[in-house]
Amino acid sequence: VLLKPIIDVAGLDISHWFDPRTNDIRHHIDPVTHCLLPYTPHGRFIHVAPPFPSSDFANDYGIPWWKDPKYKIGVLSKKVRTIRILNVLTLQDHIIEVCSEENMHEILERYLKYNQHASSYTWKYDGKVLDMDKTLEENGIRDDDNDFDRLKMRDDSYLQSIMLYYNDDLTEA
Repeated sequence: VLLKPIIDVAGLDISHWFDPRTNDIRHHIDPVTHCLLPYTPHGRFIHVAPPFPSSDFANDYGIPWWKDPKYKIGVLSKKVRTIRILNVLTLQDHIIEVCSEENMHEILERYLKYNQHASSYTWKYDGKVLDMDKTLEENGIRDDDNDFDRLKMRDDSYLQSIMLYYNDDLTEA
């Protein structure tokens, strides 16, 4: 019975069940008892206490499953961005999707499947060397998707291009 709400949404995003500030189950004021209770519109599920005291609820399970790192399969990005990465030496370009929260090192890791020597390149945007510890936004690469939406343009008609300039650092003999 307690698995039913979870089974019903298997494979779907359930982040709306949880408070983003506390990473705990959302709560609400119950209209009958006027008490703060877990908000479970699909029914109570595993590790959520019943709304009223009960002797058959065991709370000796340790941490609830939604706070247990072994059940965490990923983090939902606030915004996915599409960028073009252009190797100016070979003129090969690749269009990849990245999370707005990723820094340039993480984007480089994602790009390694296209170019195993990507770390031997200087990464630039608009003629400026990118700080690999910063995100796209922190490096001055604006997300123009909202402007494209407002103008009713397809956002894939213009992609910011990150240029890769080869450094002869002798990493390959």
